[in-house]
Amino acid sequence: MHLNKDFQLAVVGGGASGFMGAIKAAEEGVTSVILLEAAGKTLEKVRISGGGRCNVTHASWVPSDLIPNYPRGKLPLKAAFSRFATGDAVAWFEERGLELVIEKDGRIFPKSNSSGEVISCLHQSASRAGVICLKKKAVIDVEAIDKGRFILRCKDGSCFYSNKVLLATGDNPIGKSIASSLGHELVPSVPSIFSFKLSDQSLLNCAGISVDSVKLTLNFEDQLFEEEGRILITHKGISGPALLRLSAFAARSLFNIKYKALLRIAWVNNTNEYISDLLKQYRNDYPCQTLSRVHPFKFIPKRLWLHLLYKSDISNKLRWANFSSFKERKLVEILRSDALEIIGKGPFGEEFVTAGGVQLDEVNFKTMESNRCSGLYFAGEILDIDGVTGGFNFQHCWTSGWLAGKAIANKLEEKHLID
Repeated sequence: MHLNKDFQLAVVGGGASGFMGAIKAAEEGVTSVILLEAAGKTLEKVRISGGGRCNVTHASWVPSDLIPNYPRGKLPLKAAFSRFATGDAVAWFEERGLELVIEKDGRIFPKSNSSGEVISCLHQSASRAGVICLKKKAVIDVEAIDKGRFILRCKDGSCFYSNKVLLATGDNPIGKSIASSLGHELVPSVPSIFSFKLSDQSLLNCAGISVDSVKLTLNFEDQLFEEEGRILITHKGISGPALLRLSAFAARSLFNIKYKALLRIAWVNNTNEYISDLLKQYRNDYPCQTLSRVHPFKFIPKRLWLHLLYKSDISNKLRWANFSSFKERKLVEILRSDALEIIGKGPFGEEFVTAGGVQLDEVNFKTMESNRCSGLYFAGEILDIDGVTGGFNFQHCWTSGWLAGKAIANKLEEKHLID
């Protein structure tokens, strides 16, 4: 078996967290760092994220603002974000020449609106730091050997020795298998961040419509999940920021019930009394107008309004003067708590985020080192941590990679392995 030279650090996985960890370690003085990527390209998730724009992070500037955006991993991330959070990530990229801009919703993108700029920044930083990046090097086994060292075996037969190993393989089953072989328990992975397929085909006539400030509610298995914000009606169901956030927090519960549930939507997120008063006002002010021509909820597009009338069994040709109290009650019920049957999950968002991975109590979040195997470190989505849409998953990758790289350099320096 051909053995290549020894390395102080071997990083398995050429994604966001792997690159950050490798760069930070090298910049802190680790003199021999190798990054091994199984695919023919590195940073592919960075490339395709945000529709090719790459949502680098989110403008939540203090850890307490970041934490609520992670359905899993809140507690350990508190310590991690206290050391490297949004402001640190923005400064890191801008110091390396990547100009970033903040959009109105808080998402942060490269000014060029090209994920290629982010990839170039990471590649150039790795090259300047002396990181050796090898593609098409699928690591299939990592073994801890004597004297606190590891041997990494690749699918093509090549092997590497390393003093430290950083696993940054995302949701790749091989990476998780390696973690398991080194003593770690895994939380099974399930999809997170996805749209909903609905049984109500009539709503799909409203495809392309977005509505702001709706309230979404899922109530099952003695659990209540609620979100407020913008949703998008698609040709297959419902998506949009609020819905994707809801799916993330309810991901494991929805998986357990095979994505069959009842979603309630408050199209008008206000009290019944408030809605009734508005409807009465229109009955008085526009008695000769039809319900299809004028209505009090300007944020509800006409196609959706007509659908809600249809669902309430109310003719859109009805004049406001003939809008009875009985019909009012039916319409208020639909506007406040429209029940839609979920029959499955739709397409993923944020490029296939999953819930699951290495159990968090098995990792030291000050250093990202394993509590089960000395010299083994973790970063990114291989951990049982996931965030909602908006740049939060990348922020976790930058943070965990940075912490791991710094800790590895510190540990090697303590053992006088760095010249």
